[in-house]
Amino acid sequence: MFVDRREAGKLLTAKLKEIGCQFDVILAVPRGGIVVADEIATGFQCELDVILARKIGSPDLPEYAVGAVTPDGEVLIHEKVRKLMNIKEDKLHQLTVSVQREINNRLNLYRNYRLPVHIRNRKVLIVDDGIATGFTMKAAIKYLRRENVSEIIMAVPVTSRAAYSSLSHEVDHLVVLLMPDEFLAVGQFYQNFAAVEDDEVIAILKKTLEYRETEL
Repeated sequence: MFVDRREAGKLLTAKLKEIGCQFDVILAVPRGGIVVADEIATGFQCELDVILARKIGSPDLPEYAVGAVTPDGEVLIHEKVRKLMNIKEDKLHQLTVSVQREINNRLNLYRNYRLPVHIRNRKVLIVDDGIATGFTMKAAIKYLRRENVSEIIMAVPVTSRAAYSSLSHEVDHLVVLLMPDEFLAVGQFYQNFAAVEDDEVIAILKKTLEYRETEL
């Protein structure tokens, strides 16, 4: 059990240093992941940016993910759900375009229209505050592979065993602090799991991006 995301970030920082983990840039999954990642970026004096993938909900049952979209518009399809819901190709394309537009609008908001951190041929650390299923995270990883990063490391305070099994084959290294037998939701492993608002994401990213610009 973690007190809050800040504590989880400090503990992850200590673990990453203990195992000698090396990376060039940190990409946080907003919104909760940015708080955890901020602690790691401070501990390692490392560049920080965000990465965002979002699910495509079924037209009739939005809580069921048909797929996940990344900023470049590529879709990771959940074929079992798609077949079960009988979603046609044209409808899936329409949903994809809408979600991609939403992703890039939010990334622009978070970065205040600055350019993203350079990641090609660099070692990337992806950080979130926890992973339940790993489906959208898998889409984000595939996006980074298409961007030709040299190595992908993932660090999370807590993950389900199913997500760990799925994602450990997708990344070069996966660092986890807790992997409980019973996993209902990420929030159950935090004493304080208050919602992280857009303003906090923007403030953290503004601090790190402005620091990067002064270094250039």
